[in-house]
Amino acid sequence: MQQVEIYTDGSCSGNPGPGGWAALLRAGNHERELTGAEPDTTNNRMELTAALRALEALKRPCRVVLHTDSKYLQKGMNGWLDKWKRNGWKTSNRKPVRNEDLWRELDNVCARHSVEWRWVQAHAGIPDNERVDVLARGAIDSLADPGAPNS
Repeated sequence: MQQVEIYTDGSCSGNPGPGGWAALLRAGNHERELTGAEPDTTNNRMELTAALRALEALKRPCRVVLHTDSKYLQKGMNGWLDKWKRNGWKTSNRKPVRNEDLWRELDNVCARHSVEWRWVQAHAGIPDNERVDVLARGAIDSLADPGAPNS
C-alpha cells in the first residue's frame, strides 16, 4: 500500500457563515492541493469536508497519516464514531449526531484505507498546517470572486 501524508483544515467567516476547506496530499515527491468553499456552513463541517475530499481523491487504497488541527475531527474518528454507530447515530446524551451525513461519508471512505488521525496544534508554525490554513481561508475569498481558482 502506498503511504500518503495529508494535512487538512477548515475555516469559516462567522460560524455559521461562508466557509472554506483545504487539503494537502503528499506521496513521495508528489503533492496535490485541494480546496473548496460553501456559502453557508460551519467550521466543523469544513473540517470534516476537507478530510473527506482528501480521502476521496485517493485513487487506490493507501496507508494515510492525516494531520488535522480539529480535535472534533480527530476525536470523532478515533473514538466517537464507533459509539455513535452503536447508539444509532445518537450522542451519549441521546441527541442526534451533528453533521451525521459527513461522518457517515467519512466512515465509508475510510473503509478503503488505513488511516491514522493525528491532531496538530493550530497556528503553531507547523508549515503544512499553516499552508492549508491559508488555502482554506483563501477558498472563502473565492466565494466573493467567482473567477478565483478553486479546485
